[in-house]
Amino acid sequence: MKIDLTQTHDVLGAYHSINWQAIRTQYTDPGTRYAFDVLDQKNVTGYFIKLAAFRHLRDLQRQGSPDFPFNYSVNKGQEILKFASICPNVDTGDPTELMPWQQFIMTQLIGWRNEDGGKRFTRAIVSVARGQGKTYLMAIIVAYSYLVESIGLMNQDYLVSSINFKQTSKILGYIKSMLAQIATREPFKAYMRENGLDARTFASQADTVTMSKSNNKLRAISHEAGQYDSFHFTTAVFDEIGEVKSRDKISKIISGQVKVEGRQFIQISTAYPIPTVPFHDDERMVQQAMEQDYSRNADTYLALIWSQDSLDETYKTETWTKSNPLLDLPSQRAILMPGLLDKRDSDALSGTLSDFQNKNMNMWLQQSTNSYVRLRDVERAIIPSFNPDGRQVYVGFDYSMFSDNTALGFVFPYTDEKGNQKWHLYQHSFIPWEKAGSIEAKEKQDGIGYRELAKKGFCTITAHPQGLINMDQVYQWLQAYVERHNLEVVFFGYDAWGATTMIKQLELNSGWPLEAIRQRTSELKDPTKWIQTGLVEGSFTRLDDSIMEKALLNAQLIEDKIGIQVDKAKATLKIDVVDALIDCAYQAMYHFEDFSDVNNPDKQVDRMTDEQVLNWFNDPSSGLMGGGDSDF
Repeated sequence: MKIDLTQTHDVLGAYHSINWQAIRTQYTDPGTRYAFDVLDQKNVTGYFIKLAAFRHLRDLQRQGSPDFPFNYSVNKGQEILKFASICPNVDTGDPTELMPWQQFIMTQLIGWRNEDGGKRFTRAIVSVARGQGKTYLMAIIVAYSYLVESIGLMNQDYLVSSINFKQTSKILGYIKSMLAQIATREPFKAYMRENGLDARTFASQADTVTMSKSNNKLRAISHEAGQYDSFHFTTAVFDEIGEVKSRDKISKIISGQVKVEGRQFIQISTAYPIPTVPFHDDERMVQQAMEQDYSRNADTYLALIWSQDSLDETYKTETWTKSNPLLDLPSQRAILMPGLLDKRDSDALSGTLSDFQNKNMNMWLQQSTNSYVRLRDVERAIIPSFNPDGRQVYVGFDYSMFSDNTALGFVFPYTDEKGNQKWHLYQHSFIPWEKAGSIEAKEKQDGIGYRELAKKGFCTITAHPQGLINMDQVYQWLQAYVERHNLEVVFFGYDAWGATTMIKQLELNSGWPLEAIRQRTSELKDPTKWIQTGLVEGSFTRLDDSIMEKALLNAQLIEDKIGIQVDKAKATLKIDVVDALIDCAYQAMYHFEDFSDVNNPDKQVDRMTDEQVLNWFNDPSSGLMGGGDSDF
């Protein structure tokens, strides 16, 4: 059965279309019971957890298939839960009985195995609202890996990390306290003694815990220090990774694990104010992989995300267990709910409600209160593909200054299969690196993997030997793109500042209608507002292009007495694509109006080349006046 939830998002509908009796009978472990309870709606959970539960059950059905080399070990799941039952909570000194959602985390991480017996999920995301005890859970996982999974192994490295020294020391201290109390119990007391793990060292300030006989080491290394080179971590846990803006240092952890058997890299975090970070990109990637149930993409990447589904739930307290699952425990609810209500109400009064939504509802938001567009509107516009061939197009051009990118924006008007008027947004950026010193440094500075995106057709790295923008390269790419897709350019808008060479070439060679757009609020207010409104209303589509997404999310609105326009908070936040799209929108927003130039026969003839005019006279019904109809 091919199940694709990327468009419908109807997890429950897909679940109820399948007979689960065999799975219900065979698997009665806590992890699987939780998955069934989620999809039977015995628990109030959000979309992400419904997806994860559905994935677990579908994967149980897939076991034994040639293209699915994984199996679910109930015994391994029981092993980690048994270990967790003796792990003390450092706040109370006593073990905490895990709730079903916590058992689901443990059994997913440890229960699923590959064909060699190692852990299936080599990478994992665990995300839940603030104050839900995720650090305690990860301390259990690290202690289990260090004490149990290391048996018979030597010279293994284990990592705990966070964004800075203070945060990293906190999680290490948590694990040390847990190990110190476990060390008082058999058989671990004897095991630690035999392997040279002195319980007295748990009280020290050292950033390493060592078994002297096996040389297995638990290391605490902060992202701030970033000294992950030369280590090959068996288990690595990174706390609050949602604040990390670049993959550069994280990639060192992952690359060092490549040849390690039983490896696992666990990322834990709440949502953060800035959504243009690798952690959020990975959440979206795994979401799509889970929605494409038929595909084997990301089979070794786990995502367990407890979050609200909508900002509308800010005042629907009955839904808050979606992001705060501890609310399902009566003793916790009595303390937690009043605290959440107080935080929400005080943030609302102070105008900082977004902080509550971000951290206590675990929802990614736009970067700031004056952001141009909202994250959910930008993500909702994504479609898997678009065919530009033979269409009319509006083009915008933003020439780079200093370290900025040069961007070409394209707006394709079309009518969808339901007869709705739509516009497809596309961009192509040209990336200079002269100011940064190299393309590698430019990628780190902007937080964008330009070289990978160039392979996907979203950008071109400048061919200039000194890393400057090569205007001939921009001009040639544009002409080739228009010719390759047989496009009719009905408008070319540009910021005249610094673009003289490019525009001169187009004046001499293209025959396109060119117009300089004055970059002031009175001129830009209408197209700026049109794009913002179109994203909210869902009349725009776009490809999954992180350059466009980051530009839209980086843009902020500025206002004066005569209008609005977009700006950015600092130089490294790129919004060139937005400027180019707004130049397109200067005329694109009128495309379907009767008074639009594109619907004026006299103007249409003006846009034709000599050959097109001749063809039009010879065959007035040739369809050259058309364009914009959907071919979906």
